[in-house]
Amino acid sequence: MSRRWSQLPERGTNTALHLIYWIGVHMGRWAGRLLLYPITFYFLLKARPQRQASRLYLRRVLGREPSWWDVFRHIHCYAATIFDRVFLFAGRFEQFDIRVHHGQLIIDQVQSGQGCILLGAHLGSFEVMRVLGVTLRRFPLKVLMNVTHNQRITRFFDGLNAEIAATALSVEGPDGMLRVKESLEQGYLVGALGDRLTANDKIVRCQFLGQVASFPAGPLLLASLTHCPVVLFFGVYRGGNRYDIYFERLAESITLSRSRRQQDLQHWLQLYAERLEYYVRDAPFNWFNFYDFWEEL
Repeated sequence: MSRRWSQLPERGTNTALHLIYWIGVHMGRWAGRLLLYPITFYFLLKARPQRQASRLYLRRVLGREPSWWDVFRHIHCYAATIFDRVFLFAGRFEQFDIRVHHGQLIIDQVQSGQGCILLGAHLGSFEVMRVLGVTLRRFPLKVLMNVTHNQRITRFFDGLNAEIAATALSVEGPDGMLRVKESLEQGYLVGALGDRLTANDKIVRCQFLGQVASFPAGPLLLASLTHCPVVLFFGVYRGGNRYDIYFERLAESITLSRSRRQQDLQHWLQLYAERLEYYVRDAPFNWFNFYDFWEEL
């Protein structure tokens, strides 16, 4: 998995973000969703690297040559989940049909008082779980965030809901990992996305959609150091106003033996990659890594 995603320019302006927000709040979600069609068409024409990456990915997951409409649907699905953050951050849950699958698993985990790694991906909307967990359930939640990429859109949404913004946890700096460890020890669910490398990540190669790709070992290394459970989370957007939230337990505890450390990491990350592939195939237009994931270009 290439690290070049971090070098892609941030698209969208403050004016455009505020315009979409104003339309959504004052004219309704339906009006904002109509605006997404010309926006999607604009990015389909102008965002060449993302368009190429979408085509490469869709060719793998669909098992055929994708059409321009497939790429349009992929970009539009991403735009729709971004737009829905406006209403989620504002607490307007009546706008949505949100269905939680195996939710008791996460409730039991919170009630145990033990922290855990909540491992997701750039699939659908992580924000659905983040907002529901914090504002409705009052879950103790922190989310590992890359604070240097897409700063404009991050600042915009942070400004909509200070409570949600406060859940962000940066691992940058000399005490970054210590902050994460302390959060886990205090019983927090620490959310992380496991399908994108950053500069200093340890790499593990796994089979994914028919070819080997690189995955970051950081979240599972952290789980092994803190002896905490790992719970998978995927918030799949089904179109319209529906989201399906899925929880699965990956491991009660991650143990890496000294003699088989790399093999153990490979085992656990391959399990993660297989579950991610399951949901990616189930909802192929939901996966939002718009860069050369397999380094084919």
